[in-house]
Amino acid sequence: MSKTAKQPTEVLYKQIALVLNDARNRVLQTVNSVMVRAYWEIGRLIVEHEQKGKTRAGYGDFLIKGLSEKLTVDFGKGFDPSNLWNMRKLYMTFPILDAVRRELSWTHYRLLLKIENMEARGFYEENTNRALIGDSALFLSTLCAIYNIL
Repeated sequence: MSKTAKQPTEVLYKQIALVLNDARNRVLQTVNSVMVRAYWEIGRLIVEHEQKGKTRAGYGDFLIKGLSEKLTVDFGKGFDPSNLWNMRKLYMTFPILDAVRRELSWTHYRLLLKIENMEARGFYEENTNRALIGDSALFLSTLCAIYNIL
């Protein structure tokens, strides 16, 4: 095949690759958004169940451990006790679902949930939302340095 015949094919291939990569990125963002909302809902269900008079010490640990075991059997990885505690904390931290940003992934939220200061968390959330970069931990540590300097 001559070089001139190959050129249009390469251009076409690159255009198609852009379309496919864009579609994959949108699917990934949609899946992330739906899963974060599902985790928020799981957190809400756990909190509401706990508040039905089950406030004695140790009940939360027992509940989370039992849920973790059953959910892991039925749904696979992602439901270890620490992740369930994070889902609970997501709901407690953002009790209004609309306050949960669709653009941020579960990884972003797990990092944001570690920040107790509401003002600082808002700063990180806004700036993470603007950047939407892959290495969230590196970005968050950079933001920590910036925020502490400001």
